[in-house]
Amino acid sequence: MPENGTDRRGFLKYAGGAAVTASLAGCLGGGGDGDGTDTPAGTEPEETDDGGGEGTQTEGGEELPDFPVTITQGNMPSGLDPHDHRETPTDVVMLHAYEGLITRDAAGAAQPALATDWSRVEGESAAEFQLREDVTFHNGDTFVGGDAAYSINRIVDPDTGFASPQSDQLAGVSGASAPDDTTVRVTLDGLNPIVFSEFATYCDIMQQSWVEERSKSEIGQQMNGTGPFQLDSYTQDESVVMTRYEGYWNDPAQVSELTFTAASESSTRVNQLLQGETDIIVNVPPQEVNRVNNSDAGSVAAAPSTRIIYNALRYDVEPFSNKQFRQGLNYAIDLESIVSNVLGGFGAQTGQPTLEGFVGHNSDVEPYPYDPDEAERLIDESGQAGAEIELHTPVGRYLKDLEIAQAVAGYIDELPNVSASVRQREFGSLVDELLTGNIEDKPPWYLIGWGEATFEGALVMTALLSTNGALTTWSNEEFDSLLETAGNSTGDERVSALEEANALAHEEAPWIFLNRQYSVYGVSSRVSWEPRSDERIDAYAMSQA
Repeated sequence: MPENGTDRRGFLKYAGGAAVTASLAGCLGGGGDGDGTDTPAGTEPEETDDGGGEGTQTEGGEELPDFPVTITQGNMPSGLDPHDHRETPTDVVMLHAYEGLITRDAAGAAQPALATDWSRVEGESAAEFQLREDVTFHNGDTFVGGDAAYSINRIVDPDTGFASPQSDQLAGVSGASAPDDTTVRVTLDGLNPIVFSEFATYCDIMQQSWVEERSKSEIGQQMNGTGPFQLDSYTQDESVVMTRYEGYWNDPAQVSELTFTAASESSTRVNQLLQGETDIIVNVPPQEVNRVNNSDAGSVAAAPSTRIIYNALRYDVEPFSNKQFRQGLNYAIDLESIVSNVLGGFGAQTGQPTLEGFVGHNSDVEPYPYDPDEAERLIDESGQAGAEIELHTPVGRYLKDLEIAQAVAGYIDELPNVSASVRQREFGSLVDELLTGNIEDKPPWYLIGWGEATFEGALVMTALLSTNGALTTWSNEEFDSLLETAGNSTGDERVSALEEANALAHEEAPWIFLNRQYSVYGVSSRVSWEPRSDERIDAYAMSQA
């Protein structure tokens, strides 16, 4: 695929208007292993000699604005290592300092980033990327093919000395090498029909020598990428401050200083926006939309995401080990009411793991209808009547997550043969449990979200439902076989296998199927920015209103 002639800034402005109808997604709504207690607060980055800093003009003499922007999410990043996490709030921070070989526009199409061209080679058993030659890291060193190869291997090959929780995001990639400074070659396991889709979404590029000279803790509290912003300061759990990188290979950003903060309570975020303390906030609740829109401070901008919100049910413990019980829970939920009344219409019902618009979505599969009588009957027949179950939920990570959890538990608790309650969890600690390799360490019943920006239903189902999936709570031989068939085929055969897998998942009910999330932002009146449905809050696409 040849390089697009449109520069990144121009393209983002052109594509931004399509964001509201695009069908993209982020990554897992989960967290990484991080550095935990060994990461000190108030860490300052090392000094560099890259010639960056707070300049006011481009090389061509164009005046750069003094335009600081603050973004407030529901959670702070779990750390600053781009390969050591699995949650969107961290990824939103990372994308400003680190870049991949390929990127996506707001409509989901693959676009050049650090690679200008890519193709299959060696009879399609490998892929090759041609790299830009005018790129420097924030420390001033030149980006070369060896850095790209190392970054890929750091994710997929534990022999690098690092076990990345992102290995399944490059499923089918076994390793990489650099024939020269402007080329990286990727070795594939078999056909791998989605390799370029994976690289258009995942694999931030790091500098090999910079990483190897640092401890795990240091990598998790410093940054050295090729992106349009460089780290200024990091105070763990409080703020990340970045400044415009004037050595960026493309046009410098319009935003001069970029600050990330977090507030788990949606009301706090809204108040901060209305008081001019922040410029972009996430997950504006439906009851606050009019308040924001009627203010002089800003307005609400929404986009349908491809993040699925669901309740995982561990198949290895009672009562969730019983299929009839799991089906009964799905019939007990008035999902239409949750979307209308809890989410204010900012959502859509689901009945399968793969969302509409993804490869493998089965249009014949409908959401479970609300039928409390059928729910009661199935639970009686399951032999699990009288069960007492507790739903673990994060608070403030997803749009109305606690309220969704309370509604789900409330509907189930209304049944005469089940008792249900809600346990509020700190997001990071919940996700740490979900990312362990042992299913026994995961709560039996929990609410979580998953976004998948590749449009690939296979990656969603592999990660969340296959026997060896990174976040699985289920094991089914027929389901695994269908995913294996999809992974070794193309065209109609592949799509058919995925559609069958979605139908099987609906029937077996390994989840309580909930909603497709909408991204609902509050945007300051001083900022011009269009939201993307992949949940990327890209400050490089922002300008002064």
